[in-house]
Amino acid sequence: MRKNVWFLVVSVVLIVGTFVATLASGNTPILGLDLQGGFSVVLSPVGKFNSGSLDVARDLIEQRVNGLGVAEPEISRQGNDIVVDLPGVKDRTKAEAVIGKTAELRFRPVLANLPPVVKKGSTTTTTKPSGTTTPGETTVPPTTTTTAPVDDSAARAAVASCDSTAISALTEIPTTRRSQDRRKDCVALPIRNSTARLLLGPTVMTGKDVDTAKKSFQSGVGNTVDMTLTSDGLTKFNKLASTSFGQTSPQNEVAIVLDSVVQSNPAFQSANFTGDVQITGNFSNDDADNLAKLIKYGALPVKLEQQTARSVSPTLGSDQLSAGIAAGIIGLLLVALYMLVFYRVLGLVVILGLILSGMAIYTLVTFLGQTISLTLTLAGVTGIIVSVGVTVDSYIVYYERLKDEVRAGATVRASVDRAFTRSFRTIVAADLVSLLGAVVLYLIAIGSVRGFAFYLGLSTVLDLLVAYFFMHPLVSILARNPRLVSMPGVGIGAGLDAREAVA
Repeated sequence: MRKNVWFLVVSVVLIVGTFVATLASGNTPILGLDLQGGFSVVLSPVGKFNSGSLDVARDLIEQRVNGLGVAEPEISRQGNDIVVDLPGVKDRTKAEAVIGKTAELRFRPVLANLPPVVKKGSTTTTTKPSGTTTPGETTVPPTTTTTAPVDDSAARAAVASCDSTAISALTEIPTTRRSQDRRKDCVALPIRNSTARLLLGPTVMTGKDVDTAKKSFQSGVGNTVDMTLTSDGLTKFNKLASTSFGQTSPQNEVAIVLDSVVQSNPAFQSANFTGDVQITGNFSNDDADNLAKLIKYGALPVKLEQQTARSVSPTLGSDQLSAGIAAGIIGLLLVALYMLVFYRVLGLVVILGLILSGMAIYTLVTFLGQTISLTLTLAGVTGIIVSVGVTVDSYIVYYERLKDEVRAGATVRASVDRAFTRSFRTIVAADLVSLLGAVVLYLIAIGSVRGFAFYLGLSTVLDLLVAYFFMHPLVSILARNPRLVSMPGVGIGAGLDAREAVA
């Protein structure tokens, strides 16, 4: 009995407490495209391509979309198509231009380190970063600089022209916009996943000069990227190496640029290369693999053609969500009425259990949205509503087994534990079938169907926990009250069709 009380108290306090904390924090589930509204486009490859090039294209498009400032974008492969969902996007024209643009992989000499971008007219302390992860890395002590408003157009023109005198006179060097990133100009570009920037010279070679690139592992060195150049590419690369090798950092580096972002900036370790070029650094396995793919496939590695593009209005998404919630509430009310009519006071246990399950789902969905960017779509709402049937089945299985035990002549108090032990096996078996179906559907399905499967599986797992830690303990406690058992018309005995039942 004491164990049941503890189970009941802990489960209720945990679920209600986390739910209240979630509401107090102001966090809410992240809504998907179909509920929040936004923009969706399907891109298909044209010409020759392979699976690896599509993976790289997907990653590059994701980097571009992140630059749009869209909250929780979803970029996925569905077969050979790339599907881009942008919830809440307002500028459709800009989004279409960015995600479908074909870029160019460029190799540029590094001229200088630049401080991170700061707001005009502000004073800040910045540390000039090292531009390389290879041996010979250098650092520059922190320096305090005061910036004043400058003429952006004049400053950008000075950078593009590589006018060292004009550049040195600037108090602030603006980052080169993607639209102004021209092959023959000098540019000021950011380093990927860093606040640092580099001043780069005109393009020396492009992705067309690369034959292939692959990740490898070398003992004592670690993960590396081995790059094979074409004959023309090797000539161009050696020309840059001969002028850069031996210079002080960062003038001894080459910047590998894609989409106006420095993907890597290794330092030259030789003035001449006769074969493959090996890029070393503190690469993780994934880092080396990603860099190899970027260099191998260059730019957008395949030409992508827009197949479909559709806008989803926030009004439509709101209407769909409202309709889904209304359908769920109506369904829950009908289920609650059914359980009250057939199981009387035990029906209240079902209603309380559904309320707790709803709180737990809301808390989990909100938490996962904040931690792993899980989005709630209309398909997910459908999965949650369908799971109500799975949850209610667990109560019915238990109550029907309890009914058999009481009809056999046992007291209600003596029957609750034995009935739960036997019925819980059936509940587990039924939930495992539902969970297995959800897992298989999630693994083999694509798009919104996966959302349905995920939320159905999540709700099924919660059903098992609520059944074990809430349903059985509460019924056990209620069964010890003789008045609740024998209360005419609404007691436990009446709900079990055993009006003569005793506690």
